[in-house]
Amino acid sequence: MKLFDSFHRRINYLRISVTDRCNLRCIYCMPPQGVPLIPRSELLSYEEILTVVQASAELGINKIRLTGGEPLVRAELPKLVKMLSQIEGIEEISLTTNGTLLKKYAIELKEAGLRRVNVSLDTFRADRFRYITRSGELKDALEGIEAARNVGLQPVKINTVVMRGINGDEALDFASMTYKEGWSVRFIELMPFVNVAEFVPSAEVLQCIELLGKLEPCSAIAGNGPAKYYRLPGAKGTIGFISPVTEPFCSNCNRLRLTSYGKLCPCLLADSGIDLKGLLRSDASIQEIKRLILRVIVSKPEQHRLAKGILPMKRNMSQIGG
Repeated sequence: MKLFDSFHRRINYLRISVTDRCNLRCIYCMPPQGVPLIPRSELLSYEEILTVVQASAELGINKIRLTGGEPLVRAELPKLVKMLSQIEGIEEISLTTNGTLLKKYAIELKEAGLRRVNVSLDTFRADRFRYITRSGELKDALEGIEAARNVGLQPVKINTVVMRGINGDEALDFASMTYKEGWSVRFIELMPFVNVAEFVPSAEVLQCIELLGKLEPCSAIAGNGPAKYYRLPGAKGTIGFISPVTEPFCSNCNRLRLTSYGKLCPCLLADSGIDLKGLLRSDASIQEIKRLILRVIVSKPEQHRLAKGILPMKRNMSQIGG
């Protein structure tokens, strides 16, 4: 079965935030003191997440990405991965993480059925890493990336938010890793949620990287997300650009988002959505769950309004999975 929204976009991808908690405090994600945490009793249980994914799979969703906060701070996450991997129709389960706990869990996640990981990494300098994350150690993230590669969670995609005056001078260092290590590096435009750094458009980063050689367009190596991919001459890895501000990709958006507290949202940048938790906790049938999922899909907007400065007001990035 194939699922389409009101604008004829195929919807086949569900991003699930499993927790609003994180072991870091990245400057573009949350304030130094953190954010008010959702009581644990209000978070969806793994069994409740399983029910939502089963209903989604019956409608045509076939790709799942687990996010946070930091998903690996949630206890027994490999258990959830294994549960979801056994659902008929789910073809791929992936994970977005800051990487600092990945070394500990990489083998277990792979054995549970995880296919690949995206790791957020914004700098190769230990002092900058501590500044950006407010608490983290670069060594932990790098060891996590290596552990994921070693157990076959491939390709490991490295997500880098570019910020002028903070890490903008490291674009060439990241791009060179597509030569040295065969990395898949993706440069992401800074979302204008908080005033922590100056915005850098993707076009400027691309121009900088071409000091290393002419970037040639290429196809994505895995997944069907919003990045535009390129390859430097002779490089094994790829370079991607995710440009939600200067080049919105709404016309090809294929995803829904489930928050850790059970709200199904049609768009990262929309305040709209439907609470599934209440239905799940009232012993609703899977048909009722499917009916609400379809309602959210119908409500999916044609595009976000980020370029006009209109931002979601009711949630933090750490609560919706970035």
